[in-house]
Formats: sequence, C-alpha cells, structure tokens
Amino acid sequence: MSYLAGKVAIVTGSSKGIGAAIAERLAAEGAKVIVNYSRSLEDAEKIIKRITATGGEAVAYKADLSRPDEIAPLIDAAIQAFGRLDILINNAGVYRADSLETLSAESIDEHFNLNVRGLLLATQAAARVMKVGSVIVNISSGLAHSPYPQVHVYCATKGAVNTLTRSLGMELGPRGIRVVGIAPGFVHTEGNAESARGMDDFFIAKTPLGRVGKPKDIAAAVVYAVSDDAGWVTGTTIDVAGGMIF
Repeated sequence: MSYLAGKVAIVTGSSKGIGAAIAERLAAEGAKVIVNYSRSLEDAEKIIKRITATGGEAVAYKADLSRPDEIAPLIDAAIQAFGRLDILINNAGVYRADSLETLSAESIDEHFNLNVRGLLLATQAAARVMKVGSVIVNISSGLAHSPYPQVHVYCATKGAVNTLTRSLGMELGPRGIRVVGIAPGFVHTEGNAESARGMDDFFIAKTPLGRVGKPKDIAAAVVYAVSDDAGWVTGTTIDVAGGMIF
C-alpha cells in the first residue's frame, strides 16, 4: 500500500523544479495533489499529465502567494477538489542575487512577501482546515545557517523560515499537526540554471557525497517528513545537502 493513500496535498510553486518533483513523488505515493503555479499554466499542466499518466490524481490551481488575497482560495481549492487537506508543502519562493551595493527596498519586499509572509499566511489558512495527523513542510535552504554575502535578502528569508518551522511546530503540536523544515544544499533546477552556471565544481568540492543535488533528492526527504515514519519529528529543519555546508 502506498505511504500516502487517501491523503490530499498542496505543493506551492510546483510547476517546475523542486516543487514539481515533490508533487510527482507525493502523487506516486498515493496522495491527491494540488499543483500550484503563479505564472505558467502550461508548465503546471505538464506536471498534471505526468502524474495522471502513472495513475495519480492532481489538479492545477493558480495563486501568487505574495498576494494575501490569493492564499485562502488555494486552500479552498483542495477542499473543493478532494474534500480535505492533510499536507501543505510551502515551496514557493523567489531567489535573487543581491550584494549590499545592489539590494533595494523592492528586492526586500519581493523576497519577504513570498518567502516569509506567503508561507506564514498559507500555513495559517491551511491550519484552519487541517486535522490531527496533518503535516506542513517548509522548504528552507542551507543558506539559512551558512549565508553568503551575495544573497543577503534570500538568506535572511530562509533564516526566518527555520524560525517559523520551530515556532509553528510548537503552536500546532498540541493539535497533532507536525511542521518540518527541509533545507536543500546545491540542487540543479530550471530556476538556477543561469545564476549557478559554472558553479558545479565549486559546490561538489564542498560536498562529502561528491555530487550536485537533484530535485528528486529533496522530494524523497519530503515524503519521509510527511509519512508516519517521521511521526516523532516536528519543529526542526533537516539538512538534505549531501553533507555540504555552504
């Protein structure tokens, strides 16, 4: 029997990259999935087709989590489509390079509005309908605890995510809802293809397991986090980085 048969999951920002891999893996384990996207319906539909081609169930829903008024309808979409919500994967995020010279108020707002405020408001909305045994997973980054000066704002948002994972785990624990963080190391995705070009050798040299991460590595960790095998895990962030420290 599949790990997640009968469960319903929302994966934010899941039309590409790590989010897409998570959505596909959750569906493969039996969950019904809301594939959330903010821009490209075409990309989301590709994920839906891959899921349904292997017997899974999924629907796409457009919502930009940096816009607070679009968050509650996303949660409602899961209830309307599948009758419940058991798993929320807070994956949607933005990453921009910024030094002290180049960062701006606009960049700060862009990062925090999605990476932090959107995550927290999505969790608030989801928690209102979740029952005992539900799980929230926050996708963080190894940069949260070993930051780089070239990405000040992004690192700061992921530090905030780790803090929220702890505080939300404390608040929701008495309700039987777990909150787990997953902190990827250097992972190849469509989103970082340009910004990380030429960096493979540098990061591989810092990685004890000797390779670049793949979205499926993160998806596998998420499946563990939401499964009963992780039933005694909450309020903490798990590094999934091949042993690398940024």
